[in-house]
Amino acid sequence: MTDPSCPFCTIEPARLLHESTAVRILRDGFPVSPGHLLLVPRRHVESWFEATPEEQQALTAAIAVAKALVEREHQPDGYNVGMNLGPAAGQTVMHLHLHVIPRYRGDVADPRGGVRWVLPGRADYWSGRR
Repeated sequence: MTDPSCPFCTIEPARLLHESTAVRILRDGFPVSPGHLLLVPRRHVESWFEATPEEQQALTAAIAVAKALVEREHQPDGYNVGMNLGPAAGQTVMHLHLHVIPRYRGDVADPRGGVRWVLPGRADYWSGRR
């Protein structure tokens, strides 16, 4: 099942790097770092919680494929991997997608806390300033 109005159901060929029977790997249209990729199930499904166990497994397995694709062109020092599930969590395209974001030493002043920075006032658990 696809949705013709969905940007992840109708993909620009230049963004497509890899596809399997269940998952496509795309260059992010608005990358936050060099090599930022998206893992998208082929079936139009809104959330991780609506995906089948097979789709969830295929997305998880595709993380290693995405890492290998990134490392063909870049030499990241780390990665953030995550999903925005629902508008309250920042999801703007209502088709499940997983971000693989390469991180580079010095790309931010202090990377500690990683994904915790989605709630900036609660991210810093180590300094006692919270």
